[in-house]
Amino acid sequence: MSVQAPLLQTIEPDDPSSDNSPSKPNAAQGSAANSGMASNPSDAESGTVHVYSNTQGLTCTVQPSPSAHPAVLFCMYFFRVAAVAVYILCGLFTDNYVLSTVMVVVLLAMDFWNCRNVAGRRLVGLRFWNQIDEDGDSFWVFESRDPSRPANAVDSKMFWIAIYAFPVFWLLLFVISIVRFNLSFIPIVILALVFNITNAVGFTYA
Repeated sequence: MSVQAPLLQTIEPDDPSSDNSPSKPNAAQGSAANSGMASNPSDAESGTVHVYSNTQGLTCTVQPSPSAHPAVLFCMYFFRVAAVAVYILCGLFTDNYVLSTVMVVVLLAMDFWNCRNVAGRRLVGLRFWNQIDEDGDSFWVFESRDPSRPANAVDSKMFWIAIYAFPVFWLLLFVISIVRFNLSFIPIVILALVFNITNAVGFTYA
């Protein structure tokens, strides 16, 4: 074997007929094209629709994935729906006001933390927090993702629906509590409104 000759040329193929066979496209490239896989992380996260041409010259389209972060989206809606459900249905299962209040407040706190620190960052690439400088002045810090990496369309739509819809639900429950003179649960509804409106305003300005 010559040292100057490339190693690939010195190895005889297992099938002699393979030398005369036409070259085949790379399997990885073919499978990636046929499956419509994203070529870069930004396309995978944004759910961009890819268009490609097959060997017959037909043009096919690959639909975007439903959600880039289904687990994060599920947790966001779970905490929010659970807080509303426990508030409405707690009277059917227990008469303990303290237990009902604690359960709703814990769910609201978990939702507020998850939405501000996890869901907003993963679903739409936004985050905000309040910071105090050395002089004791408080100010808000807003952080956004690189515009070259757009958010997944489904994740973004479902996120903003939750951000703006649930404050309306809690506002409706606040009105119902006043009309029914259920004054004991009004502080819970006010706390829910504070948490939800804070997230809505923060992410809107972010």
